[in-house]
Amino acid sequence: MLLFTILALRLVGFRRWHAVLARWGPTEEPASDQEADPLLRQACATVRRGIGVAALGAYRVNCLERSLVLWWLLGRLGVESDLRIGVHREGDRLAAHAWVERGGLVLHEADDVRERFATFDHAILPLGPRRR
Repeated sequence: MLLFTILALRLVGFRRWHAVLARWGPTEEPASDQEADPLLRQACATVRRGIGVAALGAYRVNCLERSLVLWWLLGRLGVESDLRIGVHREGDRLAAHAWVERGGLVLHEADDVRERFATFDHAILPLGPRRR
C-alpha cells in the first residue's frame, strides 16, 4: 500500500487518493479501546517495515505518504484515527507536516508535533462520504 500511495499521490493527487483510501476503508467493526492498543502497535510496526523496504529501493518515504498509509491501515483494522496536517514557517519558507492521531494523541511522531506545527481546526477528511 505504501508503494501505491507513493505513486498515486504523484498521479492523481492527495484529495483523490485520500478519497479512494476512505472508500477502501474499514472492513472491521470499530475496535473497542481495549482492542485498539495492540492493533495500533501492529499498524505502526507494519508501516515502519514498509518504510524500511522502500529505503532498500533508495526511496525516502515522506510524512504524508507514511501518515496516509497508517491512517488507512488503522481504519481497515477498525481503529478510528484522524489524519492531521500542520504548518510552520522556517525563515521565508512554509513547512508542512502530516501525522496521525487517535483520540487527540499523536501516533508515530514526537509528542510535541502539535506545538511545532499549527494545525487546521479539524482533521483532514476525505472527499465524499466515508464508507462504514
